[in-house]
Amino acid sequence: IKEKENKPLALLEAVIEQQADLITHWMRVGFIHGVMNTDNMALSGETIDYGPCAFMDHFNPETVFSSIDHNGRYSYANQPYIGQWNLARFAESLLPLFHEEKEEAIELAEHSLNSFESIYKQKWLSMMGNKLGFSETDNQVEKLVTELLDWMHRKTADYTNTFRDLSHPVLPNDALYSDKDFIHWKTSWKEVLKVRGMDEKSSFDLMRRVNPAVIPRNHKVEEALQAGEKGNLEPFYQMLRAIEQPYTDNSERKAYQIPPMESERVRQTFCGT
Repeated sequence: IKEKENKPLALLEAVIEQQADLITHWMRVGFIHGVMNTDNMALSGETIDYGPCAFMDHFNPETVFSSIDHNGRYSYANQPYIGQWNLARFAESLLPLFHEEKEEAIELAEHSLNSFESIYKQKWLSMMGNKLGFSETDNQVEKLVTELLDWMHRKTADYTNTFRDLSHPVLPNDALYSDKDFIHWKTSWKEVLKVRGMDEKSSFDLMRRVNPAVIPRNHKVEEALQAGEKGNLEPFYQMLRAIEQPYTDNSERKAYQIPPMESERVRQTFCGT
């Protein structure tokens, strides 16, 4: 930024890049911040103000956990759009520094803000391609990603486990993977990997680096909180041990990989937890 002629504008552009990176990683692991007010976003591109945040179990782009978000403003799928909206508010605060002429300042800000969508889309597609073992992406890979997410949504498939399962040569013996639509998708996926000359081992290695085996699932967090309220912190420490190496397979963590039963499902989270 110090080397740029218009340093305030360069700051905005750097923050745009950082926010696009951050939200891409949220989307990668199914994280929902839950309260993306402007004061809860950091210029550094780090996640701050952990309030009603949570991780998604079954894939649904409209997933919301915050008890006060009644209209889905901060849903999983809305996070990039809210990120751009927040960046626009940040840009407004810097307008007098962009240019002494207001109209010129607005034009400069809008030009930079309009780049967010393409920057994020590129990062998102690259990330999703990595989740499927592709080091490079194009329209064909995007089609595979979209089709898989649509199938996961229809089948209420677990977001974390589905991608982690795909990162192994042999899928678990789960009735879900016997679905004819999934079998068709998997065949197409394998064919595209083969046409690209992707080495199977390197693809699986890449997938295991970006698809966590374990996340702090909401019902296990709730279990630890309830035990802690009664003075028993052991479930909390067990959960910490389970998630300290999220990309490593470990049979001891099996309890933290199992999606919640209907009676265990956490539908709302609150500030203060």
